[in-house]
Amino acid sequence: MIEQEVFASASSFRAENETLTYQTDEAPQFIDITEDVAGSVSRSGVRNGMVVAFSTHTTAAIKINECEPELLKDMARFLCEIAPLDRDYCHNNFDVRTVNMEEDECPNAHSHCQHLVLSTSETIPIVAGRLQLGRWQRIFLVELDRPKRRQVALQILGF
Repeated sequence: MIEQEVFASASSFRAENETLTYQTDEAPQFIDITEDVAGSVSRSGVRNGMVVAFSTHTTAAIKINECEPELLKDMARFLCEIAPLDRDYCHNNFDVRTVNMEEDECPNAHSHCQHLVLSTSETIPIVAGRLQLGRWQRIFLVELDRPKRRQVALQILGF
């Protein structure tokens, strides 16, 4: 069965932006931001459309997955196995590297490499004012580096 809703006019189209801020504690860390995103959607007044959740960082990702404690441990272990902290990385050689350096720079190539298998954003449909997530789906901010202040930019589009 296909449900279809027709919109009367483009004049009711909305584009709302909001930024969510989090302080992370460790890496890898999976922070469930689903309720915060849902709250932003509710405040936006968008009833049908989509929300994009976008990490403004190269070492923190946005992913949809299940929030089950043992699975979160498995996913953290998987990330550590594909790009371990103790591997030799060119990015971590501060005697050679000269680009994008900051005063408090730390060796974090592992977190950039882990980010390669994740993503910077997720797009979630909104129907009747609600996120259209599956039964077990949750939206996560995934910290890959070290404790930091992180921002998630939301763009909510629709009618």
